[in-house]
Amino acid sequence: MKPPRGAIAALLEGRHDDPFSLLGTFAGPQGTFGRAWIPGAETAEAHDLAGKPLGALTRIEDAGLFEGPIAGDPQPVKYKAQGFGAEWWVTDPYSFGPVLGPTDDYLIAEGSHFRLYDKMGAHLIAHEGASGVHFAVWAPNARRVSVVGDFNDWNDTRHVMRRRSDIGVWEIFLPDVGAGRSYKFAIVGPDGTLQPLKADPFAFAAELRPKTASITTAPPAHVWGDDAHRATWAKVDPRRVPVSIYEVHAGSWDKDENGWYLSWDALADRLIPYVVDLGFTHIEFMPISEHPYDPSWGYQTTGLYAPSARFGDPDGFARFVDGAHRAGVGVLLDWVPAHFPVDPHGLTRFDGTALYEHEDPRLGFHPDWNTAIYNFGRREVRSFLINNALFWPERYHVDGLRVDAVASMLYRDYSREAGEWIPNEDGGRENWEAVSFLREMNRAVYGKDDGVFTVAEESTSWPGVSMPAFEEGPREALGFGFKWNMGWMHDTLQYFAREPVHRRHHHGEITFGFVYAFDENFVLPLSHDEVVHGKGSLLTKMAGDDWQQFANLRAYYAFMWGYPGKKLLFMGQEFAQRQEWSEERALDWHLGHSAAHGGVRKLVRDLNRLYRDTPALHARDCEPEGFEWLIGDDSANSVFAWLRKAPGEQPVAVIANLTPVARAPYRIPLPQDGRWREIINSDAHDYWGSGLGNLGGVEAKDGAAWVTLPPLATVMLQFDG
Repeated sequence: MKPPRGAIAALLEGRHDDPFSLLGTFAGPQGTFGRAWIPGAETAEAHDLAGKPLGALTRIEDAGLFEGPIAGDPQPVKYKAQGFGAEWWVTDPYSFGPVLGPTDDYLIAEGSHFRLYDKMGAHLIAHEGASGVHFAVWAPNARRVSVVGDFNDWNDTRHVMRRRSDIGVWEIFLPDVGAGRSYKFAIVGPDGTLQPLKADPFAFAAELRPKTASITTAPPAHVWGDDAHRATWAKVDPRRVPVSIYEVHAGSWDKDENGWYLSWDALADRLIPYVVDLGFTHIEFMPISEHPYDPSWGYQTTGLYAPSARFGDPDGFARFVDGAHRAGVGVLLDWVPAHFPVDPHGLTRFDGTALYEHEDPRLGFHPDWNTAIYNFGRREVRSFLINNALFWPERYHVDGLRVDAVASMLYRDYSREAGEWIPNEDGGRENWEAVSFLREMNRAVYGKDDGVFTVAEESTSWPGVSMPAFEEGPREALGFGFKWNMGWMHDTLQYFAREPVHRRHHHGEITFGFVYAFDENFVLPLSHDEVVHGKGSLLTKMAGDDWQQFANLRAYYAFMWGYPGKKLLFMGQEFAQRQEWSEERALDWHLGHSAAHGGVRKLVRDLNRLYRDTPALHARDCEPEGFEWLIGDDSANSVFAWLRKAPGEQPVAVIANLTPVARAPYRIPLPQDGRWREIINSDAHDYWGSGLGNLGGVEAKDGAAWVTLPPLATVMLQFDG
């Protein structure tokens, strides 16, 4: 029962890597023996958790180390301590057994634990008769790990954790610690060096920047009322229903009266009704996970499991999502598994080694963003990320994940010159470890069968991004539900930026997109990336004078809503914001009083209504049977016309005249004779257009109709029968 003097010295100096072997209660030949370290105490009397005295211990070290026999069997105990005129109670964490069990060990070691967030991190639990917080962290190469916080004066010698050597996880149960306490992990690396204090990778909440500590949280308290919304989406094929996404940066959509971020509750009060009025089906938030640097927009996250403290408490985000669902609006999140920042409190060299990243910078450092790249070949890292992909739909009921920077994950030579990257085992540039991770992640998400879908931001021609990732299927198939159509975005923006007189020479910038429009399940993205860093707003990208810019933008939006694919529009562009976006300020809401800007917003609202109510415009967005060319070769007049179709539904003709010259009459071939009703006209007076149109519709005869094409406008005609 008497440990070596060196072991006691190591304990008191915080160097002992297994304090559970010295502290707590133990069975001995003369009965139960207790040893406790209570700094500042002169006396210590042991009690069971109900308060029954078990005996006084003897102080054997002036630093507050006590030991001696206690009554009863080994059990969790608390001590009444006295010292220097003060009296206090302390429940001994070293008298409690482990919380994690062999099943956890097995699943964690295998990388198949899909509820890691219920086990790792900090959890308020009842354990062996006491309430407190269980802490667990993965640091397999560490010599010693302590939890430090405002409950132990950030003293890394006080609460050294128990090592589960088989899986490299350290754990400790701290009784009497509650919610709202700040904490980090103090990790001594394999070379004996104390690392910078680390935030918890699994923390559910964090301090507001510039502070970086993690915060203990109570179990989720929100009572959900969105069963109908979730059941509806679980039963549909997202490819065959309207999906129109309003992309939002939560920190700059609007500000409060003090110029600060809106809370989740304030955003719910303002943003949800706004989106409902505009008719979008989904809100997509740029990353809301905790991140230290505002201008990163959340794409350099240090807390993948924690909604940012900028917007209030985590339950506030749950209330927002529930409110959106009750209003019929889905919520998507930008998710960033491609890389992480190298802030010292984050994942970088977490246990003194390249744990989450690669040791070799040719594999583990991203030159574009000065960030670390996850080691996708390590099962524990894959498990950490896949669990996070499952966490947001499970904990916060989000409807989908838009995965950022997929192209950077797929290629080992992404943004690298020759000699700056390492080929794969076949000598190629593909990052098969990342491919395997993405496939596994998508299988896990879609395996829940709860209507959640994933979207890839992927800018190359990688085959099969939105092909199901069956285990026996093609190796390249990634399993996403949708892919952003970056080629469409680039070509069409380039086209609409051209002066109309030159567009006849660039007709293919529009027609080429239809060649591959159904190769993937596409989302058409006009995202934040196109309206920042000197690129201007969508309005200022358009060619011509002010009137023509508005006309071009309206024609572009109607063209987009008539084009095969789901829709995404970044905030502010729905009312033709003039300034390019900055995360530092709110949108230019005063522009809503302008007829020109208000007209664009009315058009977007009407387009969303039409898209949602017209199956021909959405039910075959991702399938070639939903599209048919009517006119694709009139480069001289820069006119395009095509048909949108769905089984059993009346077809819609989409006609775009992309010069400022009105064309009337203009012959449009149509598949059915009879009345074709004009259902949208981007040149309508109500949208601040010239008001030229077809007086409600046209009559098709002998396979064609003579149509009035307004200048710089898109019109849609639906067969009336």
